[in-house]
Amino acid sequence: MKDRYVKGYADGGSLRVFAAMMQRLDEGVGRLLRALEDAGHGRDTFVVFTSDNGGERYSYNWPASDGKGSLREGGIRVPAIVRWRGRVPEGRTTDQTVITMDWTATMLGLAGAASDPAYPPDGIDLTPLCLGQTAQFKRALFWRTRAQEAARRGRWKYLRSGDDDMLYDIPNDPGERSDLDIYQPSELTALREEFRRWNEQMLPRPS
Repeated sequence: MKDRYVKGYADGGSLRVFAAMMQRLDEGVGRLLRALEDAGHGRDTFVVFTSDNGGERYSYNWPASDGKGSLREGGIRVPAIVRWRGRVPEGRTTDQTVITMDWTATMLGLAGAASDPAYPPDGIDLTPLCLGQTAQFKRALFWRTRAQEAARRGRWKYLRSGDDDMLYDIPNDPGERSDLDIYQPSELTALREEFRRWNEQMLPRPS
């Protein structure tokens, strides 16, 4: 019997194929936006363009380090663009940290709907931020894989990889090159403790 080989996400492809895929994606988004305008819904449709988790092997992640599958910035930082003509200010950017689960809460808020009280969203409603009605705010975000764990609050990011605990100042060091654990031990301890409390509420990691 012939041995089977299951391809992984890192097999195959090329820069040429990746570039062609990005061109098709761009064209597809353009067709969607034109269709909304043609149907008269351009000013009453909230559009979100984002990705899932980190850049693929042919992505250009600089200045972030690593890519998909890692909890370094290149593995968790993704583009996020919103469009709502006449409501979302054009050309505006923000350094606010957000996460994919926020979009569910945001769309519920925009629609004037409420979630089931028994199943509250994991994210928060970003409507005021998207409409330019509120300033940035601090929050804690957490991630984990089989081999890594990470937490982010404000400028500080805690990362544990193997037996190493590290602390990074992300706005000044998005490539995570300078570990500041010995210079800011209280920040590292606080974030590590926040991660521990969050992790206790989660299901066990897969073996």
